[in-house]
Amino acid sequence: MNITAELVDYLAGLSRLEVQEGERQAMTAELERILAYMDVLERLDTQGVEPMSHVFPVKNVLREDEVIPSQDRAELLAGSPAPDGEAFLVPKTVE
Repeated sequence: MNITAELVDYLAGLSRLEVQEGERQAMTAELERILAYMDVLERLDTQGVEPMSHVFPVKNVLREDEVIPSQDRAELLAGSPAPDGEAFLVPKTVE
């Protein structure tokens, strides 16, 4: 694929980038090198290679969930100005 100045301008617009005239030539050359490398990768034989989402094996580093008793309800409601024994009572704010 041939990268033109118009294509660079179009991509810059999509990316919301402002590309100056001097940068446009460098960007054109860089995009052509990227596409040439993609052609090299396209020619690689990947038959029998398992697709993967990460280069390194991904493992769960989080601890296992453990069910434990929570705080005592009466203790939590002790500081409430108007508890009903089950929940905090608050004034109605919406009519």
